[in-house]
Amino acid sequence: MLMRTDPFRELDRLAQQLVGPGTWSKPSAMPMDAYREGDEYVVAFDVPGVTADAIDIDVERNMLTVRAERRPVAKADHAQMELSERPLGVFSRQIVLADTLDTEHITADYDAGVLTLRIPIAERAKPRKISIGVGTGHKEISG
Repeated sequence: MLMRTDPFRELDRLAQQLVGPGTWSKPSAMPMDAYREGDEYVVAFDVPGVTADAIDIDVERNMLTVRAERRPVAKADHAQMELSERPLGVFSRQIVLADTLDTEHITADYDAGVLTLRIPIAERAKPRKISIGVGTGHKEISG
């Protein structure tokens, strides 16, 4: 038998039981990090224990939606659960993407329970030098 030693973990478990597992109509939130790395934004989602085929990524206009479902692990008929703290159900996160991001070229990678999306910055949003023509009456933009 396993012994519980952290009283706060028990409170978290009770709170999760009151809220219940996430469902498709009311998913639980999933933790994430987002940062810029060179000419792309990187968004990493924690989805441990979820298989890659249980993750759904959609982009509609500038709304990115990531949904994942952690399903119960099949146990032998004679197995008796002693402790169950890993949340099951549906997890989801929606992010509004800036117009300066290239949503046509998002890449996704899943490794060790972390889903990593890389979103390039659109060419039109990158800084560019504007040259000034002398005596020509027009300005030229160079990329």
